[in-house]
Amino acid sequence: MRRAAVQGAELEEHRRELEVHCYRMLGSWHEAEDLVQETFLKAWRGRDAFDGRASVRTWLYKIATNACLDARKSGQRRILPVDLGPPADPSVSLPPRTDVAWVEPVPDRLLDESPEAAVVAKETIELAFVATLQHLPPRQRAVLIVRDVLGWPADQTAELLDISVPAANSALQRARATMRERGSAPRPASPDVREVARRFAEAYQRADVDGMARLLADHARITMPPLPMWYHGKEAIVGALRQSLPFLGELRTGLTGANRQPAVYSLVRQDGEWRPFAISVLTVEAGLIVAATAFHDPDVFAFFQKTDFGRADDFGGTESSTPP
Repeated sequence: MRRAAVQGAELEEHRRELEVHCYRMLGSWHEAEDLVQETFLKAWRGRDAFDGRASVRTWLYKIATNACLDARKSGQRRILPVDLGPPADPSVSLPPRTDVAWVEPVPDRLLDESPEAAVVAKETIELAFVATLQHLPPRQRAVLIVRDVLGWPADQTAELLDISVPAANSALQRARATMRERGSAPRPASPDVREVARRFAEAYQRADVDGMARLLADHARITMPPLPMWYHGKEAIVGALRQSLPFLGELRTGLTGANRQPAVYSLVRQDGEWRPFAISVLTVEAGLIVAATAFHDPDVFAFFQKTDFGRADDFGGTESSTPP
């Protein structure tokens, strides 16, 4: 018996998990939203042809994954500053790069709205994991996500991508090898991440470089898209902070969450007004910050301000945890 045509509500209930899937594929939540909308349009137009041999969810994943693959055929791979070259000299400042497509963070609130917790497990959505995925060829990226994140079997993965099972298995092996080479293993849990983030935000607001330094691991790394510089090691980071903080003026900071990681938002007072400065996503291990990605992009700040700052108290908050 032919299956009844797909209803709009059946599509809508999968929106958030498909956006998470496309975000992993593309490194941009805004691109992911557009691709999911395109997926729903294609599904709606082809709903009468859907025969029900696979679930609606599987059918939508196939459409969405292929839309992402098509987008990357003509699109630019998203990167972070570490992909541009060696660490920078803290004494040298470079202008923002507007010709580069940067990996973007996603507010935790959007992840929390997903109906399936497994889709947004911490180790599969952390910024470093998403950034490393972008180094894989698009088809390998799709296979790795579908097999290792979604947990689909090899035959279902092969059918999703219209390739043979041996080809899917081969792509998975190559993808796993690349991820290992780039150090994308899950990080050990650190129970005090919120406290570390709170102390870092407070020290940053006071322009207390020594206080910030005490929270940095010796091998810490900081990147600052769209600025192309990045610094490696506590000494280099502290040197950059000492040169830049005195010139920023009055700061205000608060805490939020991004990619299942603590994040610090910061504003700077200019001409009597509080203006967006950065969203800094922190990676904490054993009570110390091992990585920070500070997005100095007004559009990223506006995205978080609109979406996620209502959750600031979830991370303990600084004295002023809600942006003006």
